[in-house]
Amino acid sequence: MCGIVIAHGIDNPAAERPRLLACSKKIRHRGPDWSGCYSGKQTLLAHERLAIVGVDTGAQPLVSTDGKIILAVNGEIYNHLKLRGQLQNPYKFKTHSDCEVIIPLYQEKDTGVCNLLDGMFSFVLLDESVNPSRVIAARDPIGITTLYQGWNSKRPGSTFFASELKALTDLCDKIIAFPPGHVYDSRDQSTTRYFHPTWWNSDLKSPGGSIPTTPANLTLLRESLEDAVRKRLMSEVPYGVLLSGGLDSSLIASIAARETEKVALAQTEARKRSLAEARSGPPTPGEGLIDETATLTSWPQLHSFAIGLENSPDLLAARKAAHYLGTVHHEYTFTVQEGLDAIPDVIYHLETFDVTTVRASTPMYLLSRKIKAMGVKMVLSGEGSDEIFGGYLYFHAAPDPKSFHQELVKRVKDLHTSDCLRANKSTMAWGLEARVPFLDKAFLEVAMNIDPKDKMFSKGSAQEVDADGCPKMEKYILRKAFDCAPDGKPYLPKSILWRQKEQFSDGVGYSWIDGMKEHAASVVSDEAFEKRSERWPDNTPDTKEGYFIRDVFDSMYPAAAAETVIRWLPRADWGCASDPSGRSVSIHQAAYTEPS
Repeated sequence: MCGIVIAHGIDNPAAERPRLLACSKKIRHRGPDWSGCYSGKQTLLAHERLAIVGVDTGAQPLVSTDGKIILAVNGEIYNHLKLRGQLQNPYKFKTHSDCEVIIPLYQEKDTGVCNLLDGMFSFVLLDESVNPSRVIAARDPIGITTLYQGWNSKRPGSTFFASELKALTDLCDKIIAFPPGHVYDSRDQSTTRYFHPTWWNSDLKSPGGSIPTTPANLTLLRESLEDAVRKRLMSEVPYGVLLSGGLDSSLIASIAARETEKVALAQTEARKRSLAEARSGPPTPGEGLIDETATLTSWPQLHSFAIGLENSPDLLAARKAAHYLGTVHHEYTFTVQEGLDAIPDVIYHLETFDVTTVRASTPMYLLSRKIKAMGVKMVLSGEGSDEIFGGYLYFHAAPDPKSFHQELVKRVKDLHTSDCLRANKSTMAWGLEARVPFLDKAFLEVAMNIDPKDKMFSKGSAQEVDADGCPKMEKYILRKAFDCAPDGKPYLPKSILWRQKEQFSDGVGYSWIDGMKEHAASVVSDEAFEKRSERWPDNTPDTKEGYFIRDVFDSMYPAAAAETVIRWLPRADWGCASDPSGRSVSIHQAAYTEPS
C-alpha cells in the first residue's frame, strides 16, 4: 500500500505543485520507498510508494503508453495477472506493478473496472484524452484502504483526494471519508455505489431485503478462507502474520504457515532440479548455475508477531499457537506507561477519537514499529471475522436471527470506520502493510449468506454442545470448519481453536484499558467533564476516557475533521453496556468446558 494526494480542477498546477508536495509529505510514512508527482492540465497527482509487488519497476503515478491516462493507487490487486490475460485489446505494460492493469481496464470498461478488481485499493485516475480532463476515484468494497475527499469553499470547482485526513487539512474546509464500494466521476461530480453483493440489503422493508436461509457449508467456508489467505501471500518482500493467540489471527497464521511450507517445498524441488541440470553437462558461463549458499527465500519459514503487557492472555496464547504452527515467533511486551506515552502519536495517525479504536490501535501501533524494524513490509491480520460471524460477546443478547443478521451487516458496512481504519493506519504509520483475508469478496459471499441461526450462540448454563462435545459458542461454525483438516493434521490446538473471544484491547492485558481509564480520570477534571456537552454538542463523550481522547484529537485536527468520525458502540437496545470492552459484557466470565 501507499499514500496518494490529488488536486483536480485547479488553474495553475505548476504553481500549486510545491504546496501539494508539502501535503503529500505529511503521509510519507505510508510510502517511504519513493515519491512521485504528475502535473496535468488542471490536475496534480502525488504518490508516496511502499513497494511490495513490482518492486523495481512500479513507481507511481503510472502513465499509459500514449501518455494520456495517469493513475495513482494505494492498494494491492490480487488478480492482476488474470486481468491482464482477459484484456480484449493489446496493451504494452511498462511495469510489473499489480496496479497498472487498471489503466487498460479503464480504457475498455470505463468505471466498470472497479467491480473487476479483487483486492484492497483506493485510486484516482486522470484521463487527459478528453476535454475537460476527467477524474475518477474509487475505494475498495469494504474500505480496507483509507480515502478522503475534500473541497475548499474559496476554490469552487476544485476537488481533492488523499489517503489520510492530515494531507487535506491545509487544502480543504470540508472533508468526508470517501464511501467504500463507490466511484466518483468528475464529469457530473457524481459518487455512485458499484459494489452490490447479494447480502448487502438486510432491511426487510426495502426491495430485495432478505435474511439468509442457506445452512452453513463448513467445507466451503474453510476452502474459501484458505483461498483468501493464499492470494494475499502475493509479495516480493518479506512478510509475516500478526498473532494475538485468538481464533481469528491464529487461523490466518495456520493457513499461511501451510501455504508458506508448500511454497518452500516447491522451491526446494525446483532448486534441486536446477542443480541437477547444471551438473549434467558443461554449463554455459553465467547460466544455469545457482549459488548453493543463497537462502531459499527471504523467509523460508513463516514469522509471527505478538504484543501485550507482560504475561497477558494474548502473549501466552500466541506463544502456544506459534509453537504448534512452527513459526519463527517474535514476542514483544510494553508497559502501560509506554502505551499512554504513545497515545498522542496514535491519535495523530488514526485520525479518530473513537475510544475502541484508540484502545486497540495503541499496541498494534507499537508492534508495527518493531515489525518494520526487522525489514518486514507486509503482514496478514484477522480483522473482520467478529463482524461476519457475530463474534463480539454482546451478540449473545440478539433477540432473534433477523436482528442478529442485521447487526452483522451493519457492522461489516461500518468496518471502514473502526477495525479497517485501525489495521490500515496503525501499521502504515510505520510503512507496514496489513492484509485482511476475512474481508475477501468471495469469502464474504459465502460467510454472509449463511443462515444467522447457525451463527447464534449462548453461554453459561444455557451453553449447548455438539455431538463431538464442542461448545456452540461465538463463531462456532468457523471453529468447527477448521476442527479437522483434510490431511488429518489439526489446524490449531483445541485450546486455541475454542478459546473465548477477547477483544484485542483486552487480550493484550486487562491493565491496559484500566490504565487508560485511570490516566483520563487524573487529567480530566470533574468540572470540565460536566461541561462536555457544551464543548461537543455532537458526538459528546460519555466517559472521561472519551473526553481525554477527543481533547487530544481536537488539538491536532480542525473542526471539519470531526465530521469524519463514527464511534464504535455495542447495542444499547440489547441491554449492552456502553463500554466497548468485552469484559463489560455479562457473559465474559461465563464458564464453559474447553476441549483439551
